[in-house]
Amino acid sequence: MIVHYLDSKKAQNIITVDLAGKSTVADFLVIVSGTSARQVGSMAELLRVELKKHSVENIHIEGLPQCDWVLVDAGDVIVHVFRPEIRAFYNLEKMWGLDSFEEISKVTSS
Repeated sequence: MIVHYLDSKKAQNIITVDLAGKSTVADFLVIVSGTSARQVGSMAELLRVELKKHSVENIHIEGLPQCDWVLVDAGDVIVHVFRPEIRAFYNLEKMWGLDSFEEISKVTSS
């Protein structure tokens, strides 16, 4: 549901990471990019509203004042919403054993 919702809000380069056996923090990680700080913040806030509609409680959001990197903790799913240059700098995909953000971007853009 989260991936489809973010896609409907024009999120770019959506990546999901199955954390089963890798982390006890969450079951899935979703990493997306927005085109601007305004879009990053808007996607995070709108996602909070949508999650509440689906009875997800105790949603925590970090990073809204700057909107370079906003983390939405929805319990079993953690969503990272980045501006593209910040996402490339931190490259969470590599940390979780995926190809680099730049390589994934080229594949998903084609």
